[in-house]
Parts: sequence; C-alpha cells; structure tokens
Amino acid sequence: MKRIMDIPGACSVTLVDGTSGLAIAAASNNNAIDQHEDAAETTDVVRAVLDCPALATGEDSDDVAEIIVCGARGFHLLHLLNGDSDSRLFVHVLCAGDTGNLALARFQLRGILAESAEDGLGR
Repeated sequence: MKRIMDIPGACSVTLVDGTSGLAIAAASNNNAIDQHEDAAETTDVVRAVLDCPALATGEDSDDVAEIIVCGARGFHLLHLLNGDSDSRLFVHVLCAGDTGNLALARFQLRGILAESAEDGLGR
C-alpha cells in the first residue's frame, strides 16, 4: 500500500474484495475518505462494467483488466487482479488531478502490482 501511495498524486488506495464489496486493506492521506464506503461504491462500478456486454473487449467480460474514471478534480484507477469473476480482488487508487498524471499512475501501478504478484503477495 505504501508503494502505491508513493505514486505522484495518489490520495488513497483500497484493496477490495469484489465479491463482498468489503475493504481488505486501505491507506489514505485524506481522513474524509471512508474505506468501507469507498469499497462498496467502487464494487458497484466494477460489477456494472463486468455485467455490461457492450464494454467487453472479448467474448466475455472477464477480459476487463482496468477501469478508469476521470472527474473534474482527479481520477480513479480500478485495477482488477487475476482471478475468476466470482472471487475477484481489485485495487482502487484515487489520484488528485492537479498533482497526478494518469499515464504515470497507470504505469507505476502496473509495475507495483506485477512485482507483488511475482513475490506471491498479489494473489
């Protein structure tokens, strides 16, 4: 979590159980963000995307790996971790628009998660 929070512009990071909608772990530099509310709400977004055939890039929605939501003051990266859709974990990173860079955040997040998976921590 610390390495993800070190991404420029990162305001919060939450590891979410996509089945239950519960936060497994979280870190934030903003006390106004409730990790459990964040997890439940972003789970709804992930489920909506996975349940929408129009957004699938293959034969089914299991090929969706990342969801990006851009707002006026920042952006959200929802990175789905490997696993079947019934027990999928995902990482939600909220970045400030004025200090974050979408391309850099995506690049660094993918690198951190790939290293964690290689070390057996991302499973």
